[in-house]
Amino acid sequence: MWHDTGTHAGVMPPGVPIQPGTHAENPETKRRFKNLLEVSGLYKQLHPVEAYPASEEDILRVHTHAYMNRIKAMSEETGGDAGMLTPFGKGGFDIAKLAAGGVMAAIDAVLNGEIDNAYALVRPPGHHAEPDTGKGFCLFCNAAIAAKYAQAKRGVEKIAFVDWDVHHGNGAEKIFWDDPSVLTISIHQDRCFPPDSGDLSDNGEGAGAGYNINIPLPAGSGVGAYEAAFDRVIIPALYKFKPDLIIVPSGFDAGAHDPLGRMMMHSEGYRSLTEKLITAAAALCSGRIVMCHEGGYNDATVPFFGLAVMESLSGIKTQTDDPFMALFEALAGQELQPHQYLVIKAAEKLLENLKS
Repeated sequence: MWHDTGTHAGVMPPGVPIQPGTHAENPETKRRFKNLLEVSGLYKQLHPVEAYPASEEDILRVHTHAYMNRIKAMSEETGGDAGMLTPFGKGGFDIAKLAAGGVMAAIDAVLNGEIDNAYALVRPPGHHAEPDTGKGFCLFCNAAIAAKYAQAKRGVEKIAFVDWDVHHGNGAEKIFWDDPSVLTISIHQDRCFPPDSGDLSDNGEGAGAGYNINIPLPAGSGVGAYEAAFDRVIIPALYKFKPDLIIVPSGFDAGAHDPLGRMMMHSEGYRSLTEKLITAAAALCSGRIVMCHEGGYNDATVPFFGLAVMESLSGIKTQTDDPFMALFEALAGQELQPHQYLVIKAAEKLLENLKS
């Protein structure tokens, strides 16, 4: 909660001709997510996992020395800007090490058999950070750092990413672009952010050719499109790849009414997608799923999306209902639309490039 993104007007920094306010990536959605877990009674039934800081060695498996040292130096002064739309305050380096280490700790707990699966509620987010730059509110690529750690130190061989944040998971794509041991899947709003990445044609190269799958859904896609994409592309890709561990960069900004996305997911949609992943993981990798928190910027709705996911992961249904469900499920176009089907059908052909 102490990660400081400053006084922006949404994503615009002070100095532009808009009154400063609160940065879009602020503590509220994360705080309210945790608070709803407590109010619902679910939190006390969960197994807590304490984060530890990622080491510089861990960070350097993903990021360059020059970039890490630049963040470290700015952090010791007054903070600065890690890259495109990524401000941070004094001490940000240490907080970012805890965010990455939180995902590592979650992986440890799952691999050690202490818990069945895990959700790492960490901040700052990570899935836009690239080896030599921060981007889109992300300092270090938390999930990628944890994946490299799992391979280097925990003996995990094959890892699949299923990134359902509304924005493209460009960080993992770039980091594992030519790596056949990691399958990177991103389902996102087409060209929402970053504006120049996430196309169907970006499919990996070299030894990693075929191991990067993008599903760039049109703006306005609802639960029907996400269900179809999972059923026709994502779940079949997982069965073909057969991972030892599934990591889900979990952004809730594909939810209806999010200020930084234009999709229409709702809590029951997220519950359904989670159940699909749980079923696949049970068959493929002894149920090993680790989710790590990414985006989601509507502080009233995100907690209910998160609660639905946590209920599915834990197998515990609380008595707390989502008050937004009636509104969101009634939105026109929640069913799979013909133009959305065409994108999913094109993405389905990418399965031919994925070696089993």
